[in-house]
Amino acid sequence: MSSTNSPSLMNGQTLAFLVLRGWLGIRALIAGIDKYSESVKVQKPLMDPVTGMQDPSGAMVDVIQKVYGLHRYHAVPQVLQDKFALEPLLPGFLLKPFYTILGPALIILGITLLLGLFTRISLFLQGVLYIVLTIGLMLINQNDGATFLGIHIVLVAMALALADNNRFALLKKW
Repeated sequence: MSSTNSPSLMNGQTLAFLVLRGWLGIRALIAGIDKYSESVKVQKPLMDPVTGMQDPSGAMVDVIQKVYGLHRYHAVPQVLQDKFALEPLLPGFLLKPFYTILGPALIILGITLLLGLFTRISLFLQGVLYIVLTIGLMLINQNDGATFLGIHIVLVAMALALADNNRFALLKKW
């Protein structure tokens, strides 16, 4: 019996699906969480690299540090928001609601994929989200970002094609 037709829980297609589901889930979750981060400049004491002690002169250095918080939410960088606002093919009245749901949607889709909740629906919605993001990037001529998201769409499509091998899920039917 070949590994593709094997009833085993650990056949190649099951493992391939688990790898895709895991990567896509983590990718969405981290991308969503990152929407709540900001790089801030903080001052820290200068450390002597030899002794590991603070510089006796009291010198300070500026360090860029990433911090997280609900109040730091930003769906996309301001420079991209400005470009989207100028694009006549993007309905302006939809931009603000889209920015509002983007981070939470990524987090929810990531969690549902990782847990195996509504896996097919989660994958499909993630694919739709990546298509919408790709359209926006194409309209503002960000072709590198559009290509990057195209790879995500291919991975989602591959995961959907392998979804019948979803053996480790809380709700397999969906």
